[in-house]
Amino acid sequence: MPELPEVETVCRGLQRITSGAKILGGEVRRSPTLAYPTEPELWQWLVGQSFLGWGRRGKYLLGQLTGARQLVVHLRMTGALRWCEPRASLHPHTRLRFYVVSQGEEWELRFEDQRTFGQVWAIPAGVPAEAVVSGLTRLGREPFDPAVNGEYLRHHWRRSRRAIKSTLLDQSVVAGIGNIYADEALFLAQIYPETPAGDLEPRDCDRLYGAILRVLSDGIAQGGTTFSTFQDVAGDRGTYLTQSWVFRRTGQPCRVCTTPIQRLRVGGLPISAPNANQGCSSSGKGRRRRVATSIHTWRVVAVATKSPWHQRS
Repeated sequence: MPELPEVETVCRGLQRITSGAKILGGEVRRSPTLAYPTEPELWQWLVGQSFLGWGRRGKYLLGQLTGARQLVVHLRMTGALRWCEPRASLHPHTRLRFYVVSQGEEWELRFEDQRTFGQVWAIPAGVPAEAVVSGLTRLGREPFDPAVNGEYLRHHWRRSRRAIKSTLLDQSVVAGIGNIYADEALFLAQIYPETPAGDLEPRDCDRLYGAILRVLSDGIAQGGTTFSTFQDVAGDRGTYLTQSWVFRRTGQPCRVCTTPIQRLRVGGLPISAPNANQGCSSSGKGRRRRVATSIHTWRVVAVATKSPWHQRS
């Protein structure tokens, strides 16, 4: 599923390309993709309106239009927005089409979605997006919000017994993080993913928050991560995988200790790690076992993901 860097990449592309474009009409090619309203209402509300700009909230895209209308999009697993010439061949997974005119030329904004989990909502004037898209009401703060820091994380996690990996995937405290960047941040922060979030001390939360900002910023700078279908509005693929620390790096040398990352299973869960009994300075000597561990044991396990991880034993 596209995460914050991928959705932010799409958002910036839409902001650059669609600003000022007027909606002339369109076609709903798969009814469930349009979560709200009905198709007749969709065109009644949007035809004649122009795009003013785009924003992002968690993994949601928020389009602002004239007439106080809004367009909300969630890409889910394989959704993508494409800016195309009308004569461009229609992709078989095209679910929704917007016919637009921009600077005197006709274009299309197409929503393509192979797995069909993505959804689009149109919001009429005078109605908050949260009143229609219930998922928006459950989102926590944005990672780059000035109010978010290590202390904020510690405050919200202090009583939690959930594994920190699962906690990071919960969007109710910090929105936008998924499997890829949770794995990357925990690796950099040297925190064992099954550690209960409430066991993290203030310095652990500070270090983890710094790692979150680093991997998200790097992901945005690289246009996101493409290991399957993700592409931006122009059809370009993200390049974060060229610098990822552990994600999708099985068989490659660890960027810290250079030993090959190998695919293993520990307790039924898939991980990837450098060869056993070889050191890695990333483990952090003297770290407490319950957070990331001792000089003798370093196990970082991917919780509910096939992402590669690092192990020292």
